[in-house]
Amino acid sequence: MGCLYAARLAHSGVKTWLVDHKQARADRLEKTGVVVEDRDGHTLLEHPVIAAHVPTGMDFVLVLVKAYSTPSLRLPPETPVLTLQNGLGNVETLCTMVGSARLMVGATTEAATLVSEGRVRHMASGVTSFGAWTSCSCAAVRESLINAGFKVELTESPGQLVWEKVAINAGINPLTALLNVPNGRLLQIMEIRQLMRDLVVEATKVASTEGYRFNQSLVEMTEAVCARTADNISSMLQDVRAGRQTEIDAISGEIMRRAQLASLPTPRTRVVYQLVRGLEGR
Repeated sequence: MGCLYAARLAHSGVKTWLVDHKQARADRLEKTGVVVEDRDGHTLLEHPVIAAHVPTGMDFVLVLVKAYSTPSLRLPPETPVLTLQNGLGNVETLCTMVGSARLMVGATTEAATLVSEGRVRHMASGVTSFGAWTSCSCAAVRESLINAGFKVELTESPGQLVWEKVAINAGINPLTALLNVPNGRLLQIMEIRQLMRDLVVEATKVASTEGYRFNQSLVEMTEAVCARTADNISSMLQDVRAGRQTEIDAISGEIMRRAQLASLPTPRTRVVYQLVRGLEGR
């Protein structure tokens, strides 16, 4: 996702830095640039500035790292930050770094798959939705993303956006990782489709204990995402295939933790959490 946004922003004329915590990889990307493929085979090659740390003096910082990496970030405290990350807990961590008044929070339904280092395939276009966590101005970020070709929506309820994405991810990501299938396959197996629905319902009930109510059925939204991104390989499955740590703790693990605080059972979430952790430990 970082490559997708960096390439599109750079292509629109925005001076863009892509930050990679690995210096050696940053050096390689500085030479090769970033390539984004679309589903029709067209490619976009851009050369954003590649760095191994977040520079000062930025208009804003877009955070797209894995949830487990958020605590290790070193962000300029005076710079506005937009997080579009997966999972729960990122907001609280970023507030301690830059303050709630400089934080924007949201989610995106853009779908991208990593093909190789610095090369991604844009599997499906979507909507990037976000809003101020408290009082941060969103105007400059909104304008930059629109100019880069992204469809953008602003919201006054960013916390609800986070929970919507978490519930959807809780249904899709663990199951695709466990079954080693693209998103659309979850709709084709009756028992798995029902399990996905049950996982989303469990997440929705936990969200309700924090005061969130949803105008649309999150089950229907999840199935729509599966259909729209049928060929996409979820980020969790990409991680499992590459032998990397997944974001299961920030998704299913956080749902379980918050459910326990509310004395709410989440048996299916617990099982898929344990199974994905088992995959990580192989």
